[in-house]
Amino acid sequence: MGLFSAAGLIALGLAVLGHSALSAQHQHQRHGDSAYADMQERGRAAMGVEQYTSLHVFDALPDGGRIELQRPKADSAEVEVIRTHLKQIAARFAEGDFAIPGLVHAGEVPGTSTLRARRERVRYEFRPLPKGGEVQIRTGDREALAAIREFMAFQRREHRAGGRPK
Repeated sequence: MGLFSAAGLIALGLAVLGHSALSAQHQHQRHGDSAYADMQERGRAAMGVEQYTSLHVFDALPDGGRIELQRPKADSAEVEVIRTHLKQIAARFAEGDFAIPGLVHAGEVPGTSTLRARRERVRYEFRPLPKGGEVQIRTGDREALAAIREFMAFQRREHRAGGRPK
């Protein structure tokens, strides 16, 4: 059989196939990580804070939800950037403007069309936190509440962030 035995050729073939499968899996992971990195960069540009070192929490609450954004250290300049951003988010969401999440996620975010349509039934309130802030979202409307939960679940998943699901 020349330089290789039949067993050696089979082992070499299996190694090549295994490497090809791992390479394809690695390419898939890189694509996913690339999409995540792109979203993180769009978030940094839209919010003004480094996404990888900021804490995001998206809670679903019995009457709405809560978006929390904080820095690990209470740097006064970064905390003020977060607070300014979240105040702007609360005001824009109250007007039915969800352009910033759409920009960050490169498309319409689930739940926002309902929140836009039912904006008179939803309250958005900014509150400062020691290292950033939060926006509390409240409603008594069933459809708006379902949309808030859909929005929060999407945000938790996309940002790989914490928060209560319901």
